[in-house]
Amino acid sequence: MARTEAGGYRERLLAGAVACLQEKGYARTTARDLVAASGTNLASIGYHFGGKDALLHEALADFFERWIARVERTMFATEPAGPREILERAMVELVDVFEELRPELVLFVEAYPAALRETALRERLAEAYARCRTVGGDMVRRALAQLDVEPPTAPEVIVSVLVAITDGLLLQWLLDPAATPDAHQVVDALAALSALLA
Repeated sequence: MARTEAGGYRERLLAGAVACLQEKGYARTTARDLVAASGTNLASIGYHFGGKDALLHEALADFFERWIARVERTMFATEPAGPREILERAMVELVDVFEELRPELVLFVEAYPAALRETALRERLAEAYARCRTVGGDMVRRALAQLDVEPPTAPEVIVSVLVAITDGLLLQWLLDPAATPDAHQVVDALAALSALLA
């Protein structure tokens, strides 16, 4: 397991937790693994996070934060031509990145069964999803305001549906990458469904 040396103890512990989660998974990562990967000590886990589980939960939430920031950077890199382009930009960063993010996606999926039995993890993941809806909703409002377009429904609902599509596609992709639609196909499918329902 690679050892993380750069940064303060908190940052090193988070980086070490991500490395451990990617290599060993959620259930098999121990406090000693975290210490070895981060180059810190057992006491620092308690001091900075309150315990091993809280550190692992924070590492999962940190993944959400980094992914949200990535989507936002791409959505607002340049002025979009229209709503479809905004959606395509978002879906590229939500779907076409599965190969690059594979280790994080695997640990994210592995955390779900644990979350069904661990209240603290379930609450932390629920908070991460809530933040995703809030920040994503703000992104939708901002992007549509640039185009002088009113949101067709509550932006948080739009984001929740897009997250559900992303979650479902990442599960399909982990099992059968070749059969999983890419971002462009997803947007085409959503446009076709919208036309049918109009």
